[in-house]
Formats: sequence, C-alpha cells, structure tokens
Amino acid sequence: MTLLGLTYILVGMLVAHKNGKRKVGRFRDAERTRERLVQAAAREIYRAGFQSASLETILAATGVTKGALYYHFDSKEALGYAVVDEVIAPDLRRSWVLPLQTDKDAIDALIGVVRNVPVHTADVRGGCALNNLAQEMSPLHAGFRKRLATAFHGWRAAVAATLRRGQAQGSVSADVKPDDAAELLIAMVEGYGSLAKNAQDPKVMKAGIRNIVGWLESLRSLPSRGNHKRG
Repeated sequence: MTLLGLTYILVGMLVAHKNGKRKVGRFRDAERTRERLVQAAAREIYRAGFQSASLETILAATGVTKGALYYHFDSKEALGYAVVDEVIAPDLRRSWVLPLQTDKDAIDALIGVVRNVPVHTADVRGGCALNNLAQEMSPLHAGFRKRLATAFHGWRAAVAATLRRGQAQGSVSADVKPDDAAELLIAMVEGYGSLAKNAQDPKVMKAGIRNIVGWLESLRSLPSRGNHKRG
C-alpha cells in the first residue's frame, strides 16, 4: 500500500469517527429535548388538567420550538400518553410497587408505604396526578382510560400480592380477600386524597392515613396481632 493510500484510509476513518460522534450527540440532544417536553407537560397537566394544558406554556418552559414538539409527538394526546407512561406510572411504581417487593412483614410493608403518602401542602392542594387525570379523562378518552387502567391494575396487583404473601406466611388473616382488600386500600387512599384536595387541608390526609393504618392492622391474623403488640 502506498503512503497516499494509507493517508486516504486514515482520513476516512477520522471523518467516519467524527460523523459517528455527531450522530450520537444529535441523538442524545433529541432524547434530552423529548424528556424536557414530557416533564414540562407533566407539570402543566398537573397544574391545569389535560384539556386546559397549554402547549405554549410547555414550549415556553422548555425553550423548544413547536416544530421540535411535533417532531417527537404528533398530537397533544400523544404527549399526554407519554406523561402517563413515562411519569405517572413510574412514579406510582416507585412509591407503591417497588417498596412492597420486600421480605418485611406484609402489613408492616403496606403501612410503611401508606405512611409515606405525601402530606405536604402543595401535594394535598394539587391532589394525586393519577386520580386527577382519571377523573378528568377516563369518561372522555379511551386512550387515556386504558393507560390509566393499566397503572391502577399494577397498583392493585402489587398490594394483592403482598397480602397473599402475608397469608402464606401466616401474618395476614385467611379471611382477607387480597384483591378486594387491595381495591379498598386504593379507594381509601384516593378518596382521602380527594377529600384533602377539596378541603385544601393536609390534616384531612393525615387523619386518613391514621384510619387506613388502623384498618391495615385489622387485617393481621390473630397470632400475628399478638406478636406485633408484644414487639
């Protein structure tokens, strides 16, 4: 191979390397832009609801052009779906599903998660993002209803699985019907959240948590209740 031929090869490799780095950089920039749009949309939907959420507000918050928005999402609905799939559902998984994947006593694990329900003034005033969107959009839009139903199903399944584990270990009463109890727990959490939001008062949610914890204690098997008291 001549020196000139080797030079051509080396130059070609260098150009290809630079082009590859530019492509990776553009891809990462696009991913960051998309993430900013989804996070800004989540905040705007939480503040105003989906129907009143302003695309102009989302664009202003991110500094993204309308063309870039529609490059990533072909409609406002598609952006809303991303908020459910990439923000609301993962938040629910982090706060409810993952903490229950433990070897701890089942009722103790559930009580721990309930006691971690946010009771700060801003959280209570805004309400639960999942419940807010379900109340607004489930009667109106099948796409949202199906996605939100999937999130609720995952929540219910995690609680029910925890109660079944407790029954297998003898710490949860055999009379408890895990699926029914899981639905009741979710209804209580969301119900108290709605009452607190309506009252704009964190004390309502704090009282609700105390009541839910008391109900969870009642699900223990009788021997487990005795052992728990002694502990």
